Amino acid sequence: MRPQTLLLTFLGKAVLGRDIAVFSGSYIAAMERLGISEQATRSTLTRMVNHGLLARHPRGRKMYFGLTPRAEAVLTEGEHRLWHAGAVNRDADGRWTLLGFSLPESRRDERHLLRSRLRWAGFGLLRSGMWIAPGRVDIAALLSDGQLRDHVHVFYAEPAEPPPIEQMVRDAYDLPAIAGRYQQFLHRWDTPRPLPAAPDDLARQLWLVSEWLLILRDDPRIPLRHLPSDWPAVAAEKVFRRRHNQLNTRAERILDQMVEAIEIPSAG
Repeated sequence: MRPQTLLLTFLGKAVLGRDIAVFSGSYIAAMERLGISEQATRSTLTRMVNHGLLARHPRGRKMYFGLTPRAEAVLTEGEHRLWHAGAVNRDADGRWTLLGFSLPESRRDERHLLRSRLRWAGFGLLRSGMWIAPGRVDIAALLSDGQLRDHVHVFYAEPAEPPPIEQMVRDAYDLPAIAGRYQQFLHRWDTPRPLPAAPDDLARQLWLVSEWLLILRDDPRIPLRHLPSDWPAVAAEKVFRRRHNQLNTRAERILDQMVEAIEIPSAG
């Protein structure tokens, strides 16, 4: 688990929506609970400032860090994925987004960036040059670069009869790999005492949310009716919500005692 991933989870829990900046020592204390050294935390805070995710707010000899508008957008998207979209797609719409693009070899970096964005948005490569994603994907938000849009063609479609959707899904997505991540999550968290070596419930909850978000970001959210009947995301989502609720009271108490913050104007 990368330090930035864990720090983003901490920001989502402690800072998002509160118009505050948090003392650097509070970040260090939170990350030490997760086995991240003070040096690694300070380096990650600096890197996040350089990448436009955090803003420094000095007060005397102390340094506080608060969210930027970019960070608020990233964290708000994560909150939506956690608590609204979720892992299980029960959508019965039946429509798919089909996308094709062509970029010359001289624009290899842009091609790589586009592929990364497509996978992030739930697309899988069905055939050479043809990508598919369940539902109606907002391409305008996905392709903010106008130069890229000029090389992309998009269609919203339904499969012709007979609908070979299950085979199409198996061709476009690595279902065993996706299922394996949910199974690993269940192995770690669906136990009487998850993460027994963790120092407290705040550490457990931060790790729980970070791991769950990483899984969700790699899951294209294929409609459940096109997946195996024992698809593990169903059980894993129930375990995530139950475990999060079980940890929350003590995690909030620890957080209140640990976080030193100052009020700042809203980043938005």
